[in-house]
Amino acid sequence: MPSSRETPAVAERAARLAAERSARQKIASAGLAVVKIGSSLLTDPDAGTAHGSIRHWCGEIVAELNRGRRVLLVSSGAVAEGVARLGWRRPPSDLPNLQAAAAVGQMGLVGAYESAFAEHGRHTALVLLTHEDLADRRRYLNARTTLNRLLDLGVVPVVNENDTVATDEIRFGDNDTLAALVASLLAADALIVLTDVDGVHGADPRAHPQAARIAYARADDPSLDAGAGSGGEFGRGGMVTKIDAARIAARSGAHTLIIDGRRRGALADAFGGQSVGTLLAAGVEPLVARKRWIAGQQRPKGELVLDAGAAKALRERGVSLLPVGVAAVRGEFSRGALVRCVNAAGELIAQGLVNYSSAEAVSICGAASADIRSRLGYVLEPELMHRDNLVLI
Repeated sequence: MPSSRETPAVAERAARLAAERSARQKIASAGLAVVKIGSSLLTDPDAGTAHGSIRHWCGEIVAELNRGRRVLLVSSGAVAEGVARLGWRRPPSDLPNLQAAAAVGQMGLVGAYESAFAEHGRHTALVLLTHEDLADRRRYLNARTTLNRLLDLGVVPVVNENDTVATDEIRFGDNDTLAALVASLLAADALIVLTDVDGVHGADPRAHPQAARIAYARADDPSLDAGAGSGGEFGRGGMVTKIDAARIAARSGAHTLIIDGRRRGALADAFGGQSVGTLLAAGVEPLVARKRWIAGQQRPKGELVLDAGAAKALRERGVSLLPVGVAAVRGEFSRGALVRCVNAAGELIAQGLVNYSSAEAVSICGAASADIRSRLGYVLEPELMHRDNLVLI
């Protein structure tokens, strides 16, 4: 409670500073961190890959490893390296040439990391992922096991999207999203995003140079979107994807720190608890592993449109979703598929795994559980989606 002399604004500011200190301390004490380095920090206009920058970042990462921290690296830069090696003037826009550039460039990128980490006596491993690898439960678990084993061995995994085989249907779209999903996959304590600006601003700093940096916010704060800008020539992201990535990471309890990677010692400052960059804090405790997987899925197979009562019950009481609360079914999906739950306005409420196919769901939507048998001739489950397989978004 604020004292009689303390205004609500002062009390709110004090609470905010305390929350920021607590979140920065969690990053400082992180046992496992995912570090994502953007294309702008790794690209040399003439040579493709900025080898000096890679050696620098490897040195900073090794310093954290020597302090007992486990670090996984998500790196951009393969396309830029491939474009340089192929002698092209600019990155292509069509998928086949992008995939070709990525395939050629991946050789140079992993070679640069292998050489730089070897200077410190460290091994590295290249891990290429597509969205399908994390959408399929078995492959998801295999990926988690492999990455954890590499970390246990003291190896630094260098993760990138498998651009060579990824199509529009299975690609992550950008490495910010990939980094956030990997952070969720491994239940990382922190996601550190190194970019070419000093954080999120109240407006896009490229268009509004005087816009102030936001030092701290909750990842789910909608006002953050005002500071999102576009990506660079080789990047597919921009600040908007970094904010979205922070929201994905937050679902598994990981804090995200977006910092200026052009500064020497940026990682040391981040892990030292310094007030650098923009810290986007998770507002929830870490989810259990299965729910983390459900929350991380980005390509649902369909939608269930909930009535007002069902939407309120899910949000406020954490109950299972019954057929009676479903007003409409959209898309085609099978039993066990991941689907979104939205309200009448199309706002996302939750997502989870359904007990019935879309055809079955159409037949029983709006019905009481006791009426499922009369409509279908059988009962699989009384719930359309059980709360253990459902995550609020």
